[in-house]
Amino acid sequence: MTRSGPFRFIVRSWEGAVGNKVEMVIAHRKPNLKWIAVAFVVGLSVSLASKAGSYLVLDEPRASDLVLVLAGETDRRPQRALELLAQGYGKRILLDVPNNAKVFGSTEMELAGKYVHDLPQAASISICPIDGLSTKAESKDVERCLAHDPAQRILIVTSDFHTRRALSIFRHELAGREYSVAASHDDAAFGDRWWTHREWAKTLAGEWMKTIWWKAIDQWR
Repeated sequence: MTRSGPFRFIVRSWEGAVGNKVEMVIAHRKPNLKWIAVAFVVGLSVSLASKAGSYLVLDEPRASDLVLVLAGETDRRPQRALELLAQGYGKRILLDVPNNAKVFGSTEMELAGKYVHDLPQAASISICPIDGLSTKAESKDVERCLAHDPAQRILIVTSDFHTRRALSIFRHELAGREYSVAASHDDAAFGDRWWTHREWAKTLAGEWMKTIWWKAIDQWR
């Protein structure tokens, strides 16, 4: 059956109108590359941010001659070092202690001496006085304490969020010895899901600032 006359004109007009509408809908639904790019950048940023905490943490202890406990946190770091000593990761412990800091009228050196004296492992632990206020400066104090020490393999113990930066600093500043690192963890101070706790977020921000400063400036001077 053929279409002719007014009927044919009406059909063609309807097809043309429908076709135009379809083209308009298709054009309207074409992907907007700008918003795709924005979504990609946002997604990538969220992914990187979610891993910002775990990137800071290294926990890779290796058998060593000496277990070095960095100054700062005074509960979990020494305890972790004692565990590693018992597990055979080291033969002795060197405990970094701020030289002039005081706690309620007693110096940290005095408190650390008493702490070590009361331990069953006291004969295997020595104290290194620390005057520096940064990890880089602390490495120089440790270098002085190890000036006549034959230890070649050193296992660094520090807070988990501080491990990657500490290992980088000691490898750079005290070259000539082998280093590995073990993490001590404190739920009150830090966790991988840093966005879920205010204190964790503060710790992450502070450590990332120090890491960037070390990588961009401090290691070059």
